[in-house]
This record gives sequence, structure tokens and C-alpha cells, in this order.
Amino acid sequence: MYNLYYWSHIQGRGEFIRLALEAAGADYVDVVRRSEKRGGGRAAVLAILQGNDPRAPFAPPILEVDGEWISQTANILAFLGPRLGLVPKDEASRRWANQLQLVVTDFLVEAHDTHHPIAKHLYYEEQKPAARKRAKAFVELRLPKFLGYFEGVLARNAKGPSWMVGGELSYVDLSMFQVVAGLRYAFPKAMARLEPAHPNLVALSARVAKLPRVARYLKSKRRIPFNQSGIFRHYPELDR
Repeated sequence: MYNLYYWSHIQGRGEFIRLALEAAGADYVDVVRRSEKRGGGRAAVLAILQGNDPRAPFAPPILEVDGEWISQTANILAFLGPRLGLVPKDEASRRWANQLQLVVTDFLVEAHDTHHPIAKHLYYEEQKPAARKRAKAFVELRLPKFLGYFEGVLARNAKGPSWMVGGELSYVDLSMFQVVAGLRYAFPKAMARLEPAHPNLVALSARVAKLPRVARYLKSKRRIPFNQSGIFRHYPELDR
């Protein structure tokens, strides 16, 4: 049994953990989405963050396993990968998967900062001029650079361009699906222009979406829709 702690109203970074657990058919509880009477709600996360545990995490997502708190998305996935069969067995491949996931982490920061380039505590409406400049640079420079890198990883895979690491599904593939889905929501015009140049990445995203467990999850109420509170937000003025 895995207990996942993440905010109940957004996909955010917690979605990368949810996808891994769902794809593997793991037994888990999305704790915060339970009522407070059942030990869930926002209070469940705050109890961990504000508790006296000397190893209390900095922020969610947090995975609870056998009384241990594991935090940071890439760190959680590196832990779950071997247990869920979502990473090859050799150590070099596992380090490679973790390295790619850390690049995904960098990518997410830049995607988020298109709508919050000055400060996270300010509303988007308070930083619109800066957001337009940041989004323009992201769409024209950074988005093609990141997509091009991941497209190249697929193209250079010695076992074929079907998967990011080795010849089977890994948690990195699930993360790439989430990134592509999020970018399509936030920057539909930019992605429509860029996707033809990244066929392997587009094919990977479609392949992951058709996996039986993933497909069922995407159609379920467990999948929180994209919205204007998460990492990926759609503001038409930023997608030019």
C-alpha cells in the first residue's frame, strides 16, 4: 500500500506519481482527496509539513511507505521504478532514467514560469507584461530545445524509438506523456506548429495513452482535469 499526499485540486507534480502508480496497477491511496473525517484533506499534508519529524519533506508530492516519507518527484519515481517494474534492472539504465526525469523537472519549472515569471505568490494578472515576455522566449527558444532533446533521446535509443529508456515502458515515458498533454493544453498553437518536427515524441505520447490501465485512468474521475491552478495553464495571450 502506498499513500500519496498531494493537493486535491490540481494535477501538478503529483500527477507524475499518480501515472506511475496507475500504470503499474499499484495499490495506493490519494490521501488528500479523502474527506478530513477520513484523514484526508489539506490538513493531511500540513500535518506532515508542519510536524516535528526531523525528516519532514519540504513540499508535496509525498509518498508514504512503511512509515517513511519520500519526497521530490524524481526521487519518488526513482524509488518506485524498480518496485513497480517501470525501469530496467541494470544500474546504468536506472541512473539514465533518473537523469531524464530531472530534465523533465527543469522543463516543468520553465513551463510554470511562463505564467508566474516574477513571484509565485502574485496572481497572474499582476505580472502579465512579464509573463508575455517569458512565454515568448519559452515558445520560441526553450520549448523547441527541450522537445528536440527528448526527440533525440528516442531517436538514439539503441533498442528503437518506442520508449525513452531501453525497450520497455518506464516511468520516464509516463512523464513524457504528461508533459506533452500539459503543453497541448497550455500552448495548443505552439504545439500544433512544433509536433510535426517531433514525430517520435508524438507517437510515444499516443502509445502511452492507449495502455489499458492508463486509458482507464484518463477516463476516470481520479484524473483531475487541467485547470488554471496547475503547472500548465492556458492563457491565449501567451500562446502566440
